[in-house]
Amino acid sequence: MNFYGNYTYPRDLKIAFDHYQILATLHGNRTAQYMIGLYHATGIGHVVPLDQAKALLYYTFAAIQGDTRAEMAVGYRHHSGIATPKNCEMASKYYKRVADKAIEWYRSGPPGGMAWVVESYRIADELGGVYGEGASASSAGMNAIKASPNSDANAAIDDVIEYLDLMSQKGDAKASYNLGRIYYEGQRGLDRDLDLARKYFFTVAKRYWKKDGRIMENHKQGIEKTASKAAGFIGRMYLRGDGVDQSFDQSKRWFERGISHGDAQSQHGLGLMMLHGYGIPKNIAMATDLFKAAAEQDYAPSQIELGVLYLDQGGAEDVRIANNYFELAARYGQIEAHYYLAEMVYNGVGRDKTCSMALGYYKNVAEKAEPLVSSWAEANQAYYYGDEELAFLEYVMAAEQGYERAQNNVAFILDPVQSRLPLPDWLPLPEWLGLRHTRSSLLDNQRLALMYWTRSSRQSNVDSQVKMGDYYFHGIGSEPDVNKAVQCYTGASDYSQSAQALWNLGWMHENGIGLTQDFHLAKRYYDQALEVNEEAYLPVTLSLLKLRLRSAWNTFTHGPIHSIQDDPKPKKDWSLSEWIANFLRDDQQYYDDPYYDDIFDDNVGGTGPDGNPLGNDGIAESLIIVFISLSLVLLLYYRQQRQQQHRREEEEQRRREGQPAAPAPQGQQQGQGLFPQPGNPEWNNWAAGGIGH
Repeated sequence: MNFYGNYTYPRDLKIAFDHYQILATLHGNRTAQYMIGLYHATGIGHVVPLDQAKALLYYTFAAIQGDTRAEMAVGYRHHSGIATPKNCEMASKYYKRVADKAIEWYRSGPPGGMAWVVESYRIADELGGVYGEGASASSAGMNAIKASPNSDANAAIDDVIEYLDLMSQKGDAKASYNLGRIYYEGQRGLDRDLDLARKYFFTVAKRYWKKDGRIMENHKQGIEKTASKAAGFIGRMYLRGDGVDQSFDQSKRWFERGISHGDAQSQHGLGLMMLHGYGIPKNIAMATDLFKAAAEQDYAPSQIELGVLYLDQGGAEDVRIANNYFELAARYGQIEAHYYLAEMVYNGVGRDKTCSMALGYYKNVAEKAEPLVSSWAEANQAYYYGDEELAFLEYVMAAEQGYERAQNNVAFILDPVQSRLPLPDWLPLPEWLGLRHTRSSLLDNQRLALMYWTRSSRQSNVDSQVKMGDYYFHGIGSEPDVNKAVQCYTGASDYSQSAQALWNLGWMHENGIGLTQDFHLAKRYYDQALEVNEEAYLPVTLSLLKLRLRSAWNTFTHGPIHSIQDDPKPKKDWSLSEWIANFLRDDQQYYDDPYYDDIFDDNVGGTGPDGNPLGNDGIAESLIIVFISLSLVLLLYYRQQRQQQHRREEEEQRRREGQPAAPAPQGQQQGQGLFPQPGNPEWNNWAAGGIGH
């Protein structure tokens, strides 16, 4: 109560720590041990000083007793090397414990496993990123949302639902189906509503099937596929008992309707019933066929079931096929697929035993089971209602468990420079305007903000790495360190990921801060920033304008700084005459190369009067030889045509005189052409010496 507080009881972190200390010391309570570790890991409330070694000690005590959050925290610390050397085996050991619990929890649900709404997200991304829309790597460049004016890519979920409901009332089956899916699956900020989901699915089904299952005669064209998908969801709801009384008979009936038009979910659902004998006799062979049919449509749950069936066979080829199915399903974030891949890699089944890969899969499995292991839902709710302190406390626990998004959220909440244009302290503003925001002492912790920006960046968050560089550059949460700032910006600019980092490097080159002052390199970084993010046109253009003025002055005054150099002129398209002239010029340069004589002996081909290789003369001779060869070919062709004409005239004369036709000349029989063919006595002479031998 003292840690979290409530509407009537104030939060007091010092009193909460004292109670946790008693429970942990005298009673060995694992939850209290975890909370004491949290205090030492974060220094929240300034109750105890930051001490990562003590934090790991208390976390380990709690993890040994099976505290799930502590197991994840210890696993993450061994994985990242926090207060201990990196140890993949130890990290895998603790993450595997949590993954085993997660998969057991998942399978404890109704047929098909537990269902939940994913709550983890980054607060900054909802605002366009850490640096705002268009300036952050998360919302610019390749990650920018490219939507047409008529697209709903940027629309709020309430607006989408309102539009779909309007279309549903007009008889749009796809709109009704999509509404059913939205309410059935839910999403962050929208709880699942199974009653509404059932209503919309039945709305679609009734437009195609009668109550007795017969197809309506006057149904709309093209509704078959949508109706079959709705039938799959209805069957799933009856199979699991989602919003309805569980009924295997009803689920089978609806699955069969969906299968009639090839719905993958219906095929999978009926396959599950046959595999486990839900209301019908077990039939593994038929279940396998249904799973294969659904898997061919890239339906991930069926790919997992097929992977399990093949894995149970145990053969080398079966294990290979199982691995392929698990990898296909893992693309869609299926928790079971990640778990099976982790087990196969960790134990070396069907593939090389790789600790780092197994650790990654186990970490994914553990973090996916959010309702079991984390406080994401409570944190999001607190932040939504404006209780930043409570949200911070909930997020910081998830951050200690290794969630990158939670680490980013904690750093963002603690960030003292969220605004790029902060109001000066001397500007008097009335409080009722709400333009001044006084931060509580709990959220005034720059050192902790830097720590979580750092941890987030180590989990491949580019914006966090740029922010980390800003902190080192300005001395926020640490002493100013320009060299570390350069390292952060350079890392974030690798592979042209962050335009902000590229611009920062250009500015540092322009002003000689942390990097050699070099106007040409500064221009290069500014240009790259614009290439990465076209929305940076205005700031980059202004920066380039100022840079060119400084560079021009530096050149005019013969300053020591490397000025901007002219860019190489693009090559224009050559005409035929230009191409020949350039070819001859390059050829002459090649012959004039002093290293040419070391490679080839040009004396073999003769030399000119001055002893040099026959450059242009050799080319002229080659052209003459080509001309003579073409002339000979034309003469031979002309001679052949004259002979054929002469024979035709003789044949015509003999026909008029009634004489028999003369035999064709040897070597020119029908189909042989001008030259003798293989097998002809003349062939060997011709092949040996050509024409005239």
